[in-house]
Amino acid sequence: MFESISWDSKLLSRYSRGEASLGCYPETTAFHRGVGSLDLLRALRGSRQAQRALSLTLQLPNNRAFAQPYENCPSSAFAAYLERLGREIDVIGCHLGPQQRVKQFHLAGGSTPSAEQLHQLLSHLRKRFNFLDYDSGEHSIEIQLAHSDWATMGRLRELGFNHVSIGVPDVAAVSGGALVWQDPRQIRSLIDAARALSYRSVNIDIGYGRAWQTQVSFARKMAAIIELEPNRVTVFDYADPPQRYRPLGRFAARGLSGQEDKLAMHRQCVEQLSLAGYRYVGMGLFALADDALVIAQENGRLQRNCQGYSRYADCDHIGLGVAAISQIDGLYVQNSRDPQNYQARLDTGQLATFRGLRCGPDDRLRGVLIERLVCDFGLDIRRIEEHFGLVFRDYFADAWPALEQMRRDGLISLDEASLTIRPAGRLLVHAVCRLFDRYGGASGSHYVSRAV
Repeated sequence: MFESISWDSKLLSRYSRGEASLGCYPETTAFHRGVGSLDLLRALRGSRQAQRALSLTLQLPNNRAFAQPYENCPSSAFAAYLERLGREIDVIGCHLGPQQRVKQFHLAGGSTPSAEQLHQLLSHLRKRFNFLDYDSGEHSIEIQLAHSDWATMGRLRELGFNHVSIGVPDVAAVSGGALVWQDPRQIRSLIDAARALSYRSVNIDIGYGRAWQTQVSFARKMAAIIELEPNRVTVFDYADPPQRYRPLGRFAARGLSGQEDKLAMHRQCVEQLSLAGYRYVGMGLFALADDALVIAQENGRLQRNCQGYSRYADCDHIGLGVAAISQIDGLYVQNSRDPQNYQARLDTGQLATFRGLRCGPDDRLRGVLIERLVCDFGLDIRRIEEHFGLVFRDYFADAWPALEQMRRDGLISLDEASLTIRPAGRLLVHAVCRLFDRYGGASGSHYVSRAV
């Protein structure tokens, strides 16, 4: 069911509007200042009482003022940030119960701690949170290619990391004004290290759509990456890059490619990866057939939260650090996005909660629909009607004409019992999701008859 994906230029031209980042509902643009630290503390208490398992994300700052990694280039500003992060860990940790196991942990961001800093940080976390035994949980990290080698991979493995994500953005050449991408031999070395050290997966990020990229150079880059056989490949449009690449905004001034070239490069990604045996999981993510996320999708157990695809639906998600997002039952909260403000609030003994959203029954319904669309490429309408106590077509009457048009265009199959994203529409699942987005889509704001 999930193997099939096809390229339809007409559909992509008609429905692709640079909105592919939508994959978790609600988006942060819906958050407001009416949700604060007291709401978070109450939610943490509820999580503790329910003894729900945890997923943790620790967010390091995407700010060049902090991005001075490793022992040979210490940063007092970054050390100060880690000190405040430790305070937040203490406050959040004391409001959760020792019986709540951490099943999933992700270290994200653009700055790289030194080996000593990282060891201290993880030791601090393990004192405050109940992690699963070494290698029992899912522990992932984003690393910078320029500052990573075999020794780095070994240290991370010793600390319990078993998934790694490596970015390979294009970089400026020393001379000639041309732009090149990193030497594939370095990437191969890291992938070899990951396999020798028994990492469960390696993800490679590949961006397309820069003005200096050509179809020929990009096809060559894709072929070199595929030859390395990473477990996962995440493809993204430089016009809407993942959060950790946004500090590289100096590249934006150099321009983006035209729409025709961008579509051609995107098509190359899809066709080359598909021919190499990669399955399209969704939202730009491709993975080999034996990858845990592909297996979870085939079994109908794939989930998606504010950090991306996951296999852990039973977890409350706790975000720590600047701009980090927590998702606890129906409450979303986000920390301050400014590193200085984040630290100043913790210096006064407060949490750094900046804004958030408390989901009502309507938001919960829409969140379920969007999650199932991006995970399953379809909806069981009858099951949704039974679970939420509604008539789907009546409730989403505003969206129904657009859904009918998508059916006529061949993007989806639709009847009273089900909605299925067709192979030609799977690269455009975000366009279908937008119809159910209360804050930015076509459907109006209603309320379901009973909560989840």
